[in-house]
Amino acid sequence: MSNLTVSRHFVQAALTGAEALGFDTREMLRAAGISPDLLRIDMARVSSDQFSRLMQVLWNRTGDEFMGMGPRRARTGTFATMCALVIACPNLEAVYRQAYQFSRLFEPMVAMELETQGEKARLVLRIEGEIRDPCYFLRESILVIWHRLGSWLIGQPVELEQARFQYPRPPHGDEYRHIFHCPLAFEAGETALTFDKRFLSAPVIRDQAEMRQFLKTSPADLLSRPDESNTWTGRIRALIGRDFSRPLPDFEWIASELHISPQTLRRRLKRENTSFQEIKDLLRRDLAIYYLSRQELAINDIAAKVGFTEPSTFHRAFKKWTGVTPGAYREGDRGTLKG
Repeated sequence: MSNLTVSRHFVQAALTGAEALGFDTREMLRAAGISPDLLRIDMARVSSDQFSRLMQVLWNRTGDEFMGMGPRRARTGTFATMCALVIACPNLEAVYRQAYQFSRLFEPMVAMELETQGEKARLVLRIEGEIRDPCYFLRESILVIWHRLGSWLIGQPVELEQARFQYPRPPHGDEYRHIFHCPLAFEAGETALTFDKRFLSAPVIRDQAEMRQFLKTSPADLLSRPDESNTWTGRIRALIGRDFSRPLPDFEWIASELHISPQTLRRRLKRENTSFQEIKDLLRRDLAIYYLSRQELAINDIAAKVGFTEPSTFHRAFKKWTGVTPGAYREGDRGTLKG
């Protein structure tokens, strides 16, 4: 099972284009295994598997990889064709230049353009024409897909130094901390990702067979499942594991396992916009949401599984995370919310 969840905001934002085009979005949610009732809970979250399925349902039903939000339609298969082209590139710089050339073939253009200056490289978002993207989902998706596709092709995360956005900080801006793992700047001159130029010379290590496998679930997986393996956050999540029924390792032990001093690790986590306590809390929250979807588990048993000795403490913590009690959350997930 994947132990990551996606905020209700992104579920609703992903559907805005399809809704404007007149599609039955409740039916789309159900096709992805998401109860429409669950979305009535303000702080609800869905599993990354459910979100992946929703993205695939959206692309298939609309026949548009821009999901009705772009300045034009991007026919299904556009992303796969671009991937077939860039897999032959020698390194990451060639990947980004080739992907930009491919995207320029379509008018109006939607692409990320690579710029270099000194030791820095930037991927700058270029969108021509009018877009219908009130929740910024299309723009966020393009940034994430190009960044994570590049990381996958070279077999290592391209560590971001800054993410800049032309628009004001949106109400869901807090989620950006966990998407980009780097300092954020809003109301900037352009929407762009900055990273060290050294990544551009990294060779492409994937082959055609791996690309075919990758395309079975992408780009949906790129959006729903960040590759955190090489972030400090991801390494700590891996060390903590999923068994919260026994005492968790402390920060000092984690730091020693990562061969780094506790002070340096704190600084690194701050740079990734998080903390050790937050990592533990979010892991507990995601695990609790996963267990609540398994109807055979009693809520008190779930409390123990996620590390709470007192069910009442679990109820309070869960309400803080999601705004509702575990029981109400389960009702919403089952589609039996009243009123």
